[in-house]
Amino acid sequence: MALPNAVDPMQELLDAQSHVWNLIFSYISSMSLKFAIQLGIPDVIHKHNKPITLCELANALSINKAKSPALFRLMRILVHSKIFDKVSISKDEGKGDDEEVAYSLTSASRLLLREEPLSFAPFALAMIDPILADPFHQVTEWFKDECTSPFSTRNGRCLFEFIGNDSVFNQVFNEGMASDARFVGSILVDKCKHVFEGLTTLVDVGGGTGTVAKVVADTFPGLKCVVLELPHVVAGLEGSENLSFVSADMFEFIPPADALFFKWIFHDWSDEDCIKILERCKEAIISSKKKGGKVIIVEMVVDCQKQEDEGIETQLCMDMLMMTVTTGKERSEKEWAKLFHAAGFPNYKITPILGLRSVIEIFLS
Repeated sequence: MALPNAVDPMQELLDAQSHVWNLIFSYISSMSLKFAIQLGIPDVIHKHNKPITLCELANALSINKAKSPALFRLMRILVHSKIFDKVSISKDEGKGDDEEVAYSLTSASRLLLREEPLSFAPFALAMIDPILADPFHQVTEWFKDECTSPFSTRNGRCLFEFIGNDSVFNQVFNEGMASDARFVGSILVDKCKHVFEGLTTLVDVGGGTGTVAKVVADTFPGLKCVVLELPHVVAGLEGSENLSFVSADMFEFIPPADALFFKWIFHDWSDEDCIKILERCKEAIISSKKKGGKVIIVEMVVDCQKQEDEGIETQLCMDMLMMTVTTGKERSEKEWAKLFHAAGFPNYKITPILGLRSVIEIFLS
């Protein structure tokens, strides 16, 4: 007679197989999300103003009627992934007892609406793009070659060189980063106003097309904001009374300012490169000749002890993305502190207010 808590070897084997299968096929969830965005499913449901049946959804999407069963299968996995909700509605507007399935939006799918000001759809499409996904197939080869990243192994150049020479992906990437910047910027000026109060000049280093800088400049009219970016990013962009664009390499020069702002920049670079950037930051703050200058960083702080399991997995997946497409990584607080000290910044403050990311302020005194 088996003991009540004894492990069944066969069940253990089947559980292990299920776990490995889940890892093998997990990419299908992100691809299903991509299909939903490209087809415009969240937008169709939103415009319908009530839960939509499969038939209504198929008609609104103008898909091949023979492929309605496939649409059902796509919606089934997206419901399981909590992108959409499944509800039951009456077939005859309340006059009969028969019901059918209909689909409605969740908080997650509302973030994917194209007309939503904080839409994450461009970011999702950029991150799932083959340009960023394909290098994962070169990781094994990269471990044995001399290239700086699997992306370089795959493309013969680093990510940022590639972006600068590919106009199509340059637009996809910039739109993706801008959508994330809108999301972050809206939270920063709402929940972290104190970070910007008292400043007269701010440089958004690697600030893309200036999305965050525009939000900050609008919220703090007396604050002069400068976006520092590479030429192919800021070409043709126009500033305003308190917003301007400067084309330069952050490794070579950062304009003097009270504060320097970085959103998702340091995780793109090695420790050695991060220290070089921070040293340019120190020069810029000292050149501004205003006491109390600082660097404001929006990045992940990996903490496997305090994060929920899903949050840890997301951070670790992002770290693998950085390893694969850049020379950077996601860092723990200890790793961040080591960088700050090496660059001559003795003090820092971490405010975990952006979900999986934090606001990190570092000071010269």
